[in-house]
Amino acid sequence: MDYDKKIIELALGLYKIDAVKFGEFMTKSGINTPIYFDLRVIVSYPEVMELITSLLYEFSIVDSQFDHVCGVPYTALPIATLLSVKVKKSMLMRRKEAKSYGTKKLIEGHYKVGEKCLIIEDVVTSGSSVMETVTDLRKEGLKADEAIIILDREQGGRQNLEANDVKMKALLTMSKLIEILVENNKINKATANDVKNYLQNVKAPNTAPKINRMSLTYEKRAEMSKNAIAKQLFNIMAVKKTNLCISVDLTSSTQILELLEKVGKHVCLVKTHVDIIEDFSSDFITSLKELANKYNFLILEDRKFADIGHTVALQYTGGLYNITNWADCVTCHSLPGEGILKALNSKSNCDKGVFLLAEMSCEGNLITPQYTNETVKMAEKYSDLITGFVCQHKDTFKDPGFIQLTPGVQLQSSKDDLGQVYNTPEKVVLENGGDVIVVGRGIVSAKNPESEAVLYKDTLWKCYIKRISGKVE
Repeated sequence: MDYDKKIIELALGLYKIDAVKFGEFMTKSGINTPIYFDLRVIVSYPEVMELITSLLYEFSIVDSQFDHVCGVPYTALPIATLLSVKVKKSMLMRRKEAKSYGTKKLIEGHYKVGEKCLIIEDVVTSGSSVMETVTDLRKEGLKADEAIIILDREQGGRQNLEANDVKMKALLTMSKLIEILVENNKINKATANDVKNYLQNVKAPNTAPKINRMSLTYEKRAEMSKNAIAKQLFNIMAVKKTNLCISVDLTSSTQILELLEKVGKHVCLVKTHVDIIEDFSSDFITSLKELANKYNFLILEDRKFADIGHTVALQYTGGLYNITNWADCVTCHSLPGEGILKALNSKSNCDKGVFLLAEMSCEGNLITPQYTNETVKMAEKYSDLITGFVCQHKDTFKDPGFIQLTPGVQLQSSKDDLGQVYNTPEKVVLENGGDVIVVGRGIVSAKNPESEAVLYKDTLWKCYIKRISGKVE
C-alpha cells in the first residue's frame, strides 16, 4: 500500500474509532472548537497504533538523525515506545512533575549532554505541550529541535514552535483530514465548511515559552560547545567561579605581567592588545603563558582581524607577533565575508577560537541589525572555530554552545569622552545575557587592582547565579 492510501486509511480509522469528534468542545489552549481529537483511544486499537507507527517512520523518522525519542506525556508515550523499538533507538520519558523522592528527575533514561532527542506528539494546537517537553530536555543539555506530530490543527502551533527553533512535521493536517472525510461521505459539506471557517478565523495564542541559554549553567553549555576553546573557557569559569575578563590595555610588558600576577587568580580570560605594547618581546610571551598556566586563564588577543583571508592568515601566523603561537583565541570582524574565517580555520589546528564582532559598545557605531544577523548566520557554518560573539544583547544568538563576550562594564553606569558607554554588571549579565564580561580601566586604573578585581568578580558571579536560578526580577 502506498503512502497516500495509508494516510486515507488512517484518517478513516481515526473517525471509525471515535478519535475524531464533531460538536462543541474546548481545547487545552482554551479555544472553543467544532472538532475535537481524542487520540488517547488509539491504545485500544493495535492496528491503528501499528499504522501510525509505520507512517511516522516512513514519513520522517527514517531520514532523521537523532539519539533518542521522547513522547510528550501522556498520549504520545505508547507511540514513542513503538517507534523506539522499531528504529532501535533509546527512549526518554519526561515527567510532568519531578518526583519528591529518589533521583527527583524530570527526564528519565540514560543520555549524554549534547545528544539529540526527537519529540513525538499526537496533536498540536498552540504547541505549548511540545514546548514544555522541549524546555525540560534543553535544560538537561539535550538538543530538541525536531517534533513529529500525528495531527496538526493548523492554528499557529507550527509557527510557535518554529519561533523556538523547533521544526515540526505532521502526518495529517486538519484540512486534509476534513477533505478525506468529505470525499468518503463520513461528514457533510456543511460540517466541513464550519470547520474550514473555524480554521480561518481562530488561531491559538502564542503560549510557547521562549527558550534561551541564560538558564543553563556553564558546565552544561561546555558540553554543548563544538569549539575547543569555548568548552575550556566554560569549564574554567565553572571551576574558578569567575566570569571576569580583564582587558590589559597597558603599553608596558612589565606592567602587564605585574598586574596579572595580582589579578590572574580572579579572571577566566585576559584580553590583550599586543600592538600597543612598546617593549614587546618573546620573553614577554613566555612569561604571559606561564602566568596563564599558573592561574588557569585563557588569552584573547583583541586583534579584530578585518582584511582578506590571505592577509589575515599572514597576520595570524607570522610577523613580529606570531599570534597563533600564544593566543588561545582572537577577535575578528565578519565584514570581509567567509574568507576570513576560512583563513583562520585553516591555521587554527582545531585548538584555537574566534570571537566574531556582532555588536559594539561605543556610541555611534555603524553596525546594523542586518549585519549582526548575517554575522551570526556566518558563524553557524564554522561552529568548530567560533568561540562566541562580542555583542551586547541576549537575543543576538541562541546556540548555548557559543559565548557572549560583553565589553563596556563598570560598577556604575557612565560614558567616557570618546563615546564608550558603560553598563552595570546587573544590566549586562541579567538583562543583556553577557557570559564573559570585559573590564579594563575599572580595574587597571584602580589604586588597588586586586581588590577591585575581587569586587567585580564577586558582583558578576552573583549576577550569573541569580540568572541561572531563574530569580531575575
